[in-house]
Amino acid sequence: MAEEKKPYPSRVHKKNRSTSNTMLNVMIGLVFSLILIVGAFIFLGQTDSRDNALEPESVEVSTDTNDEASEEDSSEQQQDENADELAEQEADSDNTEEEAAEDQENAEAEEAEDKGEEEGTVTGGTITRQESNDPVVKETVINTSWEPIGTKQSGEHVSVYDTGSIDWKEKVDAITYATGLAESDMYIMHIGNGGGPQKSIGTVQSKDMSQKYRVHMEWVENEGWKPVKMDILNTVEGAY
Repeated sequence: MAEEKKPYPSRVHKKNRSTSNTMLNVMIGLVFSLILIVGAFIFLGQTDSRDNALEPESVEVSTDTNDEASEEDSSEQQQDENADELAEQEADSDNTEEEAAEDQENAEAEEAEDKGEEEGTVTGGTITRQESNDPVVKETVINTSWEPIGTKQSGEHVSVYDTGSIDWKEKVDAITYATGLAESDMYIMHIGNGGGPQKSIGTVQSKDMSQKYRVHMEWVENEGWKPVKMDILNTVEGAY
């Protein structure tokens, strides 16, 4: 009977070594896989942390300040509008007053025109000229700047119509003052009572007969005779 052959030790050893290598490779693969998994978790965790760190925090802005600023702006705007409105009202009031004054002046001018009056100004007063319906009188002149001529008389005044008296002379001076005619350049047609003890009327004409006047005078105590009205005459006939 033939003898059974036993395997060579080298073959058994090779087989065991091959099995060990395979298991080792599997284990290495598992370990490597675990390392990859753990590394992935770590990497992902760090990425999330960085993302959270970089994400800005939401900031809530209070609207109280904006509301207050808006209210202040509205208040200032309202004040400006009120000031503008007040200025417009004052301007309207001034315009209304000016228009009223102008209307009054126009009305007075129209009234004077209807009456045949013409008004002018002189230093210290006004001159009013009024046309007359009297055929003797061309127009009547009132000059508010006329003043008393002064007097040398004293005591109680008595109107005198004596051509040689001081009172007569002062009456002539008042006529000269009102008419602008020099005494030497006029004829005194008549000086008489003007409707009262302290009133007189003098009628004169220039020597060339071109100017004819009737002057109404009043006595002012201690100041003399004052012209109050003067008629510019068309004729001296019937004037006194």
